[in-house]
Amino acid sequence: MNKKNIINRFTEDLELAGYSPRTCQSYKSSVLRLQRFYNKPLEDINEEELRQYWLSCKDEFGWSAASLRISYSGIKKFYTKTLVQDWPILGQVKFKREDTLPTILSVQEVRLILDSIPEFHNLAFFLTLYSLGLRLQEALNLQIGDILTDRGLVHVHLGKGAKDRVVPLPLVTLQTLREYYRVHRNPKWLFPALGHENGKYAHTAKSPRSGGSVQEALGRTLKRLKFKKHVHPHVFRHAYATHLLEANVPIRHVQKILGHKTLRSTMVYLHVTTEAQDNSNQRISQIMTGLLS
Repeated sequence: MNKKNIINRFTEDLELAGYSPRTCQSYKSSVLRLQRFYNKPLEDINEEELRQYWLSCKDEFGWSAASLRISYSGIKKFYTKTLVQDWPILGQVKFKREDTLPTILSVQEVRLILDSIPEFHNLAFFLTLYSLGLRLQEALNLQIGDILTDRGLVHVHLGKGAKDRVVPLPLVTLQTLREYYRVHRNPKWLFPALGHENGKYAHTAKSPRSGGSVQEALGRTLKRLKFKKHVHPHVFRHAYATHLLEANVPIRHVQKILGHKTLRSTMVYLHVTTEAQDNSNQRISQIMTGLLS
């Protein structure tokens, strides 16, 4: 089987297993990197070469733990489902998750960024991204029918893990989306592709905006602000989670809204809730007052 056919077969295997298009692409890219590294057919790569490949990625190329885990997951899937090999190394490798805290924006910083976005279509998008706590692709793929106005909710389809969920719809977001809809009038997409003529044909667009277009818009705004924190679209989701916890929204509810499979994923935000930490520090100080006479 030639390279093209075996990669196509791998893609089909992933699709049949229910993986999202984004995961399919990541896993396929991991396998293609391995093939390029040795510059020979994938079926000619042996277990020891695979071992040396991951050691090189880790020690010589300095890949992060996250990149190594993606590579391992994709290649393991390839050699257990498509080009089946009974290699012990596929069950022995473990790249530990890095315990790093996410970049967090304060409410004031979020307001500053939103207030500084000059284009209304970009403002509407990032307000929605933040105020609903969405992942980038979830926001881009929102459709008109996902807005459950009578219930004050938004139906998020096929989030991470191909799971649906509903999230609260703030009034300010609903009003902004209504105003933006009157601009583009697309019958399907909340954020239709704008094209190359300043959104002139957005009402007939057959697809949503691209991730690159909104990231470029955010980059321009941050550059004008000379913003020092490293901010990308997912940071708004981090900020949303943190701000909910600081407002004493129950952590189990936050977990449900974010679509986290386990509570552990949500609990990371407890480490960066500054207001909660400050209040706790004050309460501790009050308890200890008077210990020494």
